[in-house]
Amino acid sequence: MCATIAKSFRRITTPHQKLDLRKQFENLYNASPDSSRLLEVPPLLYLMVDGAGDPNTSVAYQLAIESLYAVAYRMKHALGRADRPVDYTVMPLEGLWWADDSSAFSSGRRDAWKWTLMLMVPDLVSLELFGHAIAELEQRRPLALLHQVRLERLCEGTCAQTLHLGPYANVPATIARLHAYVEERQCDPCGRHHEIYLDDPKRIPPERLRTIIRQPVA
Repeated sequence: MCATIAKSFRRITTPHQKLDLRKQFENLYNASPDSSRLLEVPPLLYLMVDGAGDPNTSVAYQLAIESLYAVAYRMKHALGRADRPVDYTVMPLEGLWWADDSSAFSSGRRDAWKWTLMLMVPDLVSLELFGHAIAELEQRRPLALLHQVRLERLCEGTCAQTLHLGPYANVPATIARLHAYVEERQCDPCGRHHEIYLDDPKRIPPERLRTIIRQPVA
């Protein structure tokens, strides 16, 4: 009897397809602190939220992160319950940074910074799935910035990339090193400064934090 039930269960249970996005895009999510390199970044699909202000003090910054992860995990859960279930690991937080006055970065005027926080998602995520996730969260867990989350493809093309090790406060020195590399190769920075936060600052000490620094170039 038990064997019969087990065989029947195996027949009707669909195995999960597993997507390892970090492995699939290994070239994009690896870098060395000792060198910089050029690479081609394909168009990638992201959840995004825009905002402005000092990330250390901005309430909107933290609310944006909360909303991004809530939507990402809701979509992951939905895909895991689909007729052809798919499982994937939620990707690390990323950010695009800029300012209307570029001197705001060199002078440290963080209140003038603008940002787009992002989580990369697999291409099989549809607008319909995204819409369902927003609707479910609206009923179960209303979030202040939920309706500011959008699904959008980012096209960066040729980029220079390196790895910053240590506190976020020391990132400017790594950016300067990356821009020197870009200049040596007679390229021009274009597009927005891009950071990928490989570690959770709540769990990893500042001196061990790893941040990929990426700059689109022409």
